[in-house]
Amino acid sequence: MIALVFFATVINYLDRQTLSVAAPVLREQFHMSNQEYSRVVFAFLLAYTISNGFSGAVIDRLGTRSGYALCIAVWSAAAMLHSLATGPVFLAFCRFLLGIGEAGNWPAGVRVVAEWFPERERALASGIFNSGSSVGAILAPPVVAWIILNSGWRAAFLMVGLCGVVWLLVWWPTYRAPAAAADESIGPPLSAWCLFRTRFVWSFTLAKVFMDPVWYFYIFWYPEYLKNARHFSMQSIGKFGWIPFMVAGAGNLLGGWLCGLLLKRGWPVTIARKASVTFFAALMLSAIPAVLVSDVRLSIGLVSIAMAGYTGSLAIMLTYPSDVFPKNLVGSVWGLASMGAGFGGMIFTLITGWVVDHYSYVPVFIGFGILPLICATIIWTLLGPLHPRERPASS
Repeated sequence: MIALVFFATVINYLDRQTLSVAAPVLREQFHMSNQEYSRVVFAFLLAYTISNGFSGAVIDRLGTRSGYALCIAVWSAAAMLHSLATGPVFLAFCRFLLGIGEAGNWPAGVRVVAEWFPERERALASGIFNSGSSVGAILAPPVVAWIILNSGWRAAFLMVGLCGVVWLLVWWPTYRAPAAAADESIGPPLSAWCLFRTRFVWSFTLAKVFMDPVWYFYIFWYPEYLKNARHFSMQSIGKFGWIPFMVAGAGNLLGGWLCGLLLKRGWPVTIARKASVTFFAALMLSAIPAVLVSDVRLSIGLVSIAMAGYTGSLAIMLTYPSDVFPKNLVGSVWGLASMGAGFGGMIFTLITGWVVDHYSYVPVFIGFGILPLICATIIWTLLGPLHPRERPASS
C-alpha cells in the first residue's frame, strides 16, 4: 500500500518538475522574464493553496480510494494539457489546474499511513512515500531533458502526464483500507473552521509557512539557477541537476529512521519528533555557503545537504496530524496546514523573482537557509504536545 503512494508521489513530482526542466526552452520561446516566470509558478501555488483547503476534506469524505483517484485524475489531465500551451497566460492556466489536483497527494498519503501503520512506524512510512518526491525530481532532469531534446517540450508534458493514467489502472482495483481503520475513526469529518481554531492546526499551519517555500524554491528555481548563475546547458542540467534530489531522497529515510530510533530509546513522542525536525532544519543552513562558493561541485553538494534537511524534516512532520487527531481527520488537518505552505510559497516565489531580477540569487539562498529555523522555533514554542487530544467541538 505504501508502494502505491510512493509511486503516486513520484508521478506527482515528475508532472510538477517538467516545467522547471523545460523552463529555459519555454522562457526563450515565450520571452518570459524572471518575474513573468515567477507568476506562472505563482499560479500553481495559488491553486495548490486553495485546493489544500478542501482536498483533505474531500478525501476524508470520499475515502482514501476514491479521493486519491480523483486527485490524480485531475492533475494528470492538467499535466497533459500543458502540451497545448501557446504562451505564458495559457501556461499559467495549466499550472493552476495542476495545482488543484496535486494538492491532494499528501492528505491522501497521510491517510494511508494512518490507516496502515502504528505510531512508531509512521515516520519511516511517511519518509518512504515522501521519498517519491525526490525520486520524481531525480528522474525529471534526465528524462524530461532527453524527451525535449528528441521530441520537443510538448511531448514531454504529454508523456509524463500519461504516467498518472497508468497508476490509476493499478490503484482502483488494488487499494482497500484495513478493517481496523474504521474502528479508530471517531465521529464524522469536521468543518475547516472547527479544525483551524484549534491551537495545533493554526500553529502547524504557521510553521509550514516558513518551511515548505524552501522546497518550492529548489524544485521551481534550481534548474534556472544552474543555467543563469552557473551557466549550465540543457544537457548539463539533465546530467547534474538530479543529484541534490537523490540526496534529498535519502533525507526522507534518515528522518524516519532518526525519529524511530529516538522513540525506541524511550524518548517521549513530542521530544523525539520536535528534536528530529530541528536537527534537519539546521542542516538547511548549508544553502547559505552553497551560493557563495565558486566551485560548482561544492555548491551542488551543499544544496544537496539543504534539500536532505527539508525531506528529513517533512518525513517527521507528516506524522504530526496522526499523532494528535483520529484517522478520519488527518487528511483535513494536513490539507489545512498545507494552505500555509502554499501561502508562504506564493509570497516567497514572487519575492524570489523580484530579488533575482533586481539583485541576484545570493540574498535568496540566504533567506531560504534561515526560514527553516523559524519553523523549528514555532514548533517548539506554539505547537504544544504531540499526543491524542479531545475531538474538537463541531460548532
